[in-house]
Amino acid sequence: MRRRPGRGPGKYALGLALVAVPLLLALFGPLLAGEPGPRGVSFTAGGGHWLGTDFTGRDVWRQVLLGGRSVVLVALAATALAYALALPLALGAALTGRAWLQELLLRPLDVLIAVPSLLLVLLVATALEPGPAGLAVLVGVAAVPDVARVVHAAAVEAASRPVVEALRLHGESWWAIAFDQVARTVRRTLAADAGTRLVGALYLVATAAFLGVGVQPDAADWAVMVDRNRPGLFLQPWAVVVPALLVAGLSTGTNLLFDAALHRPGRAPEAADLGKEDRP
Repeated sequence: MRRRPGRGPGKYALGLALVAVPLLLALFGPLLAGEPGPRGVSFTAGGGHWLGTDFTGRDVWRQVLLGGRSVVLVALAATALAYALALPLALGAALTGRAWLQELLLRPLDVLIAVPSLLLVLLVATALEPGPAGLAVLVGVAAVPDVARVVHAAAVEAASRPVVEALRLHGESWWAIAFDQVARTVRRTLAADAGTRLVGALYLVATAAFLGVGVQPDAADWAVMVDRNRPGLFLQPWAVVVPALLVAGLSTGTNLLFDAALHRPGRAPEAADLGKEDRP
């Protein structure tokens, strides 16, 4: 199918614009926040506060500058951890020629899939009371079963190609076959799934923070801001609207960027690589 001219660059530019603002705020916001000023009256506008005050009278703009790093970095760390754990497991199951070993590797994950990710995070959090690092581990581990199933389903066909058997006969290591050949063959599927997983991790981290897991109740966190400032939504909406828009913009922009990268104009997504994947 032919793509419409210009559609890819437009989607890329829109995704980049949506991602840039929350990412820049998350990375550099704490450096620009400065010292806290005197607190004002709760849920008021003006008075030297660009976005008004929050439920405790703190400056909303300063809270926005401080509140992105925890959400964004925890989501990125959780996504990276999920793939670091799931990739070797799924590729190993796809490359093994023993059915019992494949079952041994993948069937325990079905137990975790049956438990909703948020419920799993909340159950563990009640016993361990994790901080931001612990929350990243919980979210990453909760995503491993889904990531592993997607990677395994994509890798099974690639692992059955003649080139893989040829590499085995040439004495290539398992690592080279799995990551240099099989993973490279299914890289488009992995990239598309990674975009979805990052968005899922972002929402799960935000929801957990919204429920008080991994952060303090009065912490400078975008998700916590949405939760704690809801009572004043109609009095001073910016304390809720701005952090909510930042989280939504980061999620939407991430998906647009991955979609644009996977479907570059002038190049068919799959046909361009035909003939390349089967060469040892």
